Amino acid sequence: MTAIILACFLALPVFAQQAKPEAPLIVQPGAPGQPSKVLPADTRAVLPPLSAKDVEFMQGMIMHHAQAVEMVDLLETRTQNKAVRLLGTRIRHSQSDEMMFMKRWLAARGKPLSMPMPSMEGMDMSEHHHQMLMPGMLTPKQMDALKKAKGADFDRLFLTGMIQHHGGALTMVKDLFDSAGSGQDAELFNFATDVDSGQRAEIKRMEILLNETP
Repeated sequence: MTAIILACFLALPVFAQQAKPEAPLIVQPGAPGQPSKVLPADTRAVLPPLSAKDVEFMQGMIMHHAQAVEMVDLLETRTQNKAVRLLGTRIRHSQSDEMMFMKRWLAARGKPLSMPMPSMEGMDMSEHHHQMLMPGMLTPKQMDALKKAKGADFDRLFLTGMIQHHGGALTMVKDLFDSAGSGQDAELFNFATDVDSGQRAEIKRMEILLNETP
């Protein structure tokens, strides 16, 4: 009997350790030159606040991508250039996928998918349309010329217009990151960075094709 009691007594510290495991340490790295801090065990990560510029960027980029897809759709009946068609297919797939991502991102945050319409008072329709164009987007006159062209003429207008279009997207990314407090959302940061690198690569490819176009 004494042996049983002694065995139970010796087992108590082990049971106590199992019942109350030590809480893991949460360490916050310090800024350069500053020490790290040990935070309370119940600390929870807090996402950076969403800025109006973040939402505006996504809404504007959806509109921007939509025109690029519209431009690519013209390839089917206006050119037989295989290299230009292949490039267009890649642009359509990537930008269509990115549009779906941007719409999900906005919807998950309870934001509208498009920008609010500007006041129409004292504004004619041509002025209104111009104000809704994002950087680099083709004007109605440029789009009309593209729709009327065929063959090598179309290829030149398409490549020139898409280079302009992609350049506008790079401007939009730069404006986002240059705005204080914007671009801190992890998903948005990764997306905008991918847009920047992807469209820079496509611009280089289009410049080569443009030089090869008779």
